[in-house]
This record gives sequence, structure tokens and C-alpha cells, in this order.
Amino acid sequence: MNPVIHEIFQKTRLLTKELNTTLKKHDLFASQWTVLYCVYQYGEMTLTDIWKYLNVEAPTITRTVKRLEELGWLKTYVGKDRREKMVRLAEEAETRLPNIKDSIERFEERTVEKLTKEEQTVLMELLKKLDLEGR
Repeated sequence: MNPVIHEIFQKTRLLTKELNTTLKKHDLFASQWTVLYCVYQYGEMTLTDIWKYLNVEAPTITRTVKRLEELGWLKTYVGKDRREKMVRLAEEAETRLPNIKDSIERFEERTVEKLTKEEQTVLMELLKKLDLEGR
């Protein structure tokens, strides 16, 4: 087993756990935040766009979006092609997102505070070089 891959898995689990702790005060989970942030960042999207971007299976995204809609974070409607479902932020989400983003930014700053800006850049470049799609 490659120790680099093992360390990445371990850090990913820890990051998710800590992010869930940060998001708890906003009544959200990391998986929900990734969907909200995706829609916030890119605007109105189809369910297909979301699952492809996040590399998550379609049924998982469908369930997450449905739950976020029930909680008042997202709105969905049928797109031009009646087979596609469009997703956008609900008004309440737009008013609550700045506060959540502040919490996330503090979490991110604490997470990388021991890395210099140069080390953060190198880490990002190295992570992008990982071949996860077998190319």
C-alpha cells in the first residue's frame, strides 16, 4: 500500500469530520455544503451538471438536492428539456450563505495555517497531478 495514498485518505476523512463539525451550527453536513457551494459558485444547474462536477453518483445527488429543497436551501423545477431538473438557490439560502462562507473560510484558514503560501501552491499542483481517471 502506498503511504502517500493512505495519508490522503486519512486527511480526507479528518477534513470531512472537521468540516461537519464546522457546519453543524448551520444545520448542514459536508455533503450538503458541496452541493450548495457548487450551485452558489456556478449558478443555476441541472442535476446532471452537479453530479458530474462533484464526481458523485446521480442518485446520491438527487437525494441530497431533495433534502436541501425540503430544508429550504434549494429550489428545483423542470428545465426546457422536460427530462432535466434545474436547481437554483432558494432566497433564504442566498441570505444565509455569507455567514456559512465565513465559517468555512475560518475552517480553511485553520487547516492550512502551518503551510506557507508557496507550500499551498505546491500542494495544489501536486494534487492536480494525481491520475485518478486512468489517463
